[in-house]
Amino acid sequence: MKHKFAAQLYTLRKEISSDFPGVLWKLKDMGWEAVQIDGLFGYQAQEIAHVMKKAGLKAAGMHVPLVRLKNEFEKVVEEARLFETNDIICPYLDEEMRNAEGYIQAKKELIHISRKAAPLRLNIGYHNHDFEFMTSIDGETALDYLLTPEDGVRIFPEIDTYWVKKAGFDPLDYIEQFSYRMPILHLKDMSNNYRKDFVEIGEGCIDFLPILNWGEQNGVKWYAVEQDECSGKPLDSLELSLKNLINMTTNHLTN
Repeated sequence: MKHKFAAQLYTLRKEISSDFPGVLWKLKDMGWEAVQIDGLFGYQAQEIAHVMKKAGLKAAGMHVPLVRLKNEFEKVVEEARLFETNDIICPYLDEEMRNAEGYIQAKKELIHISRKAAPLRLNIGYHNHDFEFMTSIDGETALDYLLTPEDGVRIFPEIDTYWVKKAGFDPLDYIEQFSYRMPILHLKDMSNNYRKDFVEIGEGCIDFLPILNWGEQNGVKWYAVEQDECSGKPLDSLELSLKNLINMTTNHLTN
């Protein structure tokens, strides 16, 4: 199962901004076999794709802001081809769109983009935070509204365990509605203290083994590990998360 764990590169945004290729080699040496792209930080996609191929790292999808999906669609498609991924995920909505009108508009735009992407065998997804649970549209949360199919078109969910829990829901209970609809699942842990800090996988209060068991039985291709803020060095945090994931899954997953 180790080959399904991917480091979400937002965790390393500061390190990447100064040495993207060097960070990729460090992740490979650490034992990661995949990464999730989260911007290029001034580097060329061709260069990063070349380094990834040379290092033997696969791409577990790409996070691409909605404004780029709308205005630079052809360029995003070219990047997806270079990184050899079919999964493109909108990672958030800007603050001014985090209201009923904004979510309605965002869904229209994501559906339109998905229609353009489908003939190219590209999938368009959405990554949640807690704020999508705070707005109601026609009696459902904004996140459920965004993920409800429209005219046969689906935006695939990339559910984040931390943000679901912070919103007051059980992560396993929430993801169970997305059987074979979620190619990528975001793993993120939460501390036991009242601040609900970001912590390494296995160091907090989320029980990941049942979540991973569900994922293996319900079509999850990648488990992207992200830690928005780290108390120490982000590379050390990702190393501990990977170690804990390997330890918890070895001989403990349901076959």
